[in-house]
This record gives sequence, C-alpha cells and structure tokens, in this order.
Amino acid sequence: MNFAFTEEQDMLRKMVRQFVDKEIMPYIKEWDEQGKFDPNILKRLGELNLMGVCIPEKYGGSGMDYNSLAIVCEELERGDTAFRTAVSVHTALNSMTLLQWGNEEQKQKYLVPQAKGEKIGAFGLTEPNAGSDVKAMNSTAVKEGDYYILNGQKTWISLCDMADHFIVFAYTDKSKGHKGISAFIVERTMPGFSSKAIKGKLGIRAGNTGEIFFDNIKVPKENLLGEEGEGFKIAMSALDNGRFSVAAGACGLIMACLEASVQYCHERKTFGKEIGQHQLVKQMIANMEAKLQMARLLVYKAGWLKNQGIRNTRETSLAKWKACDFAFEAANDAVQIHGAYGYSNEYPVERHLRNAKAPVIYEGTREIHTLMQADYVLGYRQDKPLRKMLPAWPFEEEKDLVEH
Repeated sequence: MNFAFTEEQDMLRKMVRQFVDKEIMPYIKEWDEQGKFDPNILKRLGELNLMGVCIPEKYGGSGMDYNSLAIVCEELERGDTAFRTAVSVHTALNSMTLLQWGNEEQKQKYLVPQAKGEKIGAFGLTEPNAGSDVKAMNSTAVKEGDYYILNGQKTWISLCDMADHFIVFAYTDKSKGHKGISAFIVERTMPGFSSKAIKGKLGIRAGNTGEIFFDNIKVPKENLLGEEGEGFKIAMSALDNGRFSVAAGACGLIMACLEASVQYCHERKTFGKEIGQHQLVKQMIANMEAKLQMARLLVYKAGWLKNQGIRNTRETSLAKWKACDFAFEAANDAVQIHGAYGYSNEYPVERHLRNAKAPVIYEGTREIHTLMQADYVLGYRQDKPLRKMLPAWPFEEEKDLVEH
C-alpha cells in the first residue's frame, strides 16, 4: 500500500485550492443568496485543464489518474457544492461514460471538446416518477430509419440550462423491462429540446438544476451510446463514476466545516475561555476529523481500484454512502458549534448544512446504498463483468512514454 500523493497530485491540489480561494470564496455568499450560477467558473476550470483531468491526453484531457479527479472534487466542494456538482456531472457522469462506452467517432465528436472545456456535458436519468426505481421511466426512443424519435422528460438535471451535450436514457423496448433501456447522446441544439430551471431549492442554490424535455427529437442513430438495450448497464456504470466524485466532494465539505469551526473555536469565548477548550466542542471537532479521514480512505481506495481497471461498484457505493452521511453530520455539528450565528448566513456553515442534504439523496439514497451493502455481504448481489470497462491508468499513451 502507498498512501502518499504524487508531486503532481500535490501541485494539483494546491492549484485548485488557490482557484477556489480566489474565484469562488469571495463571491459564493452572493451567488447563493441570488440563486445564481456563474458559467465563467466552468470556463476558467477549462482553461486550467480541469474539466478533463482524468481523460486521456489523446482525447483532449490532462491524462491524470482517477484519484486526481477526487482531489479536484474535494477542493471544489470546499468552496461550494455547486461547482463540484458541475465537474461531477460533466466529467464523471458524462465524459467518463463516453470514454468507457463511446465509439471512436463519438469520442472525437463529443469527448474531445468536453475534455478541453470547450463544450459542457450533462446526464439525464431521473424522471418525475423514476428516481431510485429507474425502470419506472417513461421516456421513449422509437427507431425510424436513420433516427430515433425521442420523447419524454428528465428532472433534477444539473447544468440543465448550461450543458451542450446530454447522455440520456429512454426505452427502445418497454416490454423487456430494464433490458429495453438504451442510452443516447443528445445535443441542446436538436429541434424539440428544451430546459427549465428549478427554483426554491433548499441548498446548492448557486448551481443550475432543472428539467429537460424531449418533444419528438430526431436523434441520429450514430448517437446511440453502446448497443440497444444496454442503457441500464451504462447508467449504472456511469453512477459508479458519479458516486465516486460525489464522495470525494463530501470530503471537501467536511474539510470546509472543520476549517470554519476551528477558526470560530479560536475566535469565540464563553465562560472565560475559547469555546475550543470546552470538552463537548472538542468532541464535535474530533468527530469531524475522524469522519474526514475515514471518508478519504474509502474514496481513495475506490480511486485506486479505478486506476487498476477493476470494477468498483461495491467500494464506490460504500464511499458515497458513508462520506455523504459524514458530511451532513459534520455540517450539523458545525452549525451547533457556531450556536445562533450558525443559523445565519453571516457564517458559511448554514450553507454547508443546506448543501450537505442533497448528496445524501441523489445518485443513490443512503437507503439504497444500505441495501446494496447488505446484499453484497449476504451474497444476494454480485457484480458481473461489463462488456466495456473504464480504461486502467496509466492510459496507453502514458505507458508508451514510460516505455520509450
């Protein structure tokens, strides 16, 4: 085992942290209050080559390993969940899915500009009546000549108004149940596509979230991702990547709660001493630190498995479940440490608490992950080999450089 970060990873963390401190921290309170998403952040992340950090260089990415994506997500969520969410959706759910399942033509057309940050990718699986129960989706894609006619809608879609490309899922044969679901690459500019933001969210208010609608969209047959009927497997493997990045982000939120709480512990005095001197406050600080370290171990183990090219659905599920629970608990304690001030947006911890709730729900509720973990232990669930796997790291071009 090697728990050390490489020099390149340390430099990456430093760069993202500096970016967050300069580009996000001074403005996030205002963005959160206004419910405003600043698309310039994505542009700047693209300029820093962070929108395709773990995508091979031959496809426009930085060619770094999968744990480097975890570092980026951790540091971005330290600033705000909205911007980690954007990278999770663009890179983990969309671009890594194209890397795993796309053919060469699709990779050149869609993955390359996304990895460079020139185009933004998103992901559409959830529907008004289909969340954890994916099979309950109503979207359909009917083959007509060289096109699929796509109808339906998706909801709770991050970057709904910002993304250029969407990986979406629809039934091509409902009689086959989940084996009748297929995946498609849809462009915003295709006639019949529309989107609408959701307002009044509890948290992640600085993020763009909403619905996308398909009204007889003619999707070229070349935009079928994978094979017909393979959509459910593609969606679940995409969630392995998304959950990994969500879990990494949760570590960043715990880190943000710790930083704010430690600072406040030294500033605030009660009964003649800093509140950090009170034992029950120390207990909350200690619990935050323990949860941060435990969550990181789970996350970076999952990333190591990804680097080896080993399927990691079980490990990623556990990391997502526990890291997100830990983050919510840390944010709750951070508010408690701040007392009445924690209930005001004068301090960032009330925003952290609001933001921390959504990840406990999306990409598999904690209840779904609890059942998954029990089923693994009881032997009721086993992961079968996939037709296509995410490429191991180092990527082929990286190996060639080392060998020569």
